Amino acid sequence: MGYRIDEIDRLILYHLTADARNTSAPKIAEEVDVTPATIRNRIRQLEDNGIIRGYHASIDYEATDGKMTTEFTCTAPVSERSRLANEALATHGVVNVRELLAGQENLVVTAVGDDSTDINRIAHELSSLGLVIEREDILLNEVTRPYQSFAPGEDNPQSAIRDFQSVAGGAEVVELTVSEDAEITGYTLADATTDGLLPEEVLVVSIERGDDNITPKGSTRIEAGDIVSIFSPEALPEQLLQAFDERASSGESA
Repeated sequence: MGYRIDEIDRLILYHLTADARNTSAPKIAEEVDVTPATIRNRIRQLEDNGIIRGYHASIDYEATDGKMTTEFTCTAPVSERSRLANEALATHGVVNVRELLAGQENLVVTAVGDDSTDINRIAHELSSLGLVIEREDILLNEVTRPYQSFAPGEDNPQSAIRDFQSVAGGAEVVELTVSEDAEITGYTLADATTDGLLPEEVLVVSIERGDDNITPKGSTRIEAGDIVSIFSPEALPEQLLQAFDERASSGESA
């Protein structure tokens, strides 16, 4: 099973897509009430699992001595598409190749040339590889934005819930963040159960704290910035959610 992203991961991807250069772990951590070390650990996991593939500069090539950026829409035999994509990328001047799931027009090659003569040279080399150039367009401008579904939620931005799964038999697994103002902050798991903050029927599965994944014990103390994974055999008890909700401890309504 592949890596399953949660709300924290989605928020990280949103900010890195918007501006990777000026996005810091402390900035994201402050927004989701976790530690900067946790954010850095999540970024490493996203990189290790191939979700974040790299960080690339967005360059206006026209501003660098008037170079021309051209997109070649090409057709490659489906069985040869991946091989030809790699060979096209090795062509001098090609900066990006996208494979499309199609029989025709299944490769889009972006190339930068010094002038029209250089662009023609690139077109000839692509054709020599066995690609059929269907269309050639000069790229005028390109704008991007982060994927909106990864953006911070507006309906309930302070919610402690970061991930939620329903499992067989009506059980639920939830991932909750711990803020400084949450009622449960500072409690040991044993004391939280004794005082009714953690219902006896739920099980704390793991606690993510910075770079560490802690195996919970009765003496384990819940700290601000922790990400706590909890298993409940039935629907999550309201008292549990209130214990992690900073608004409840401050007297605000949900």
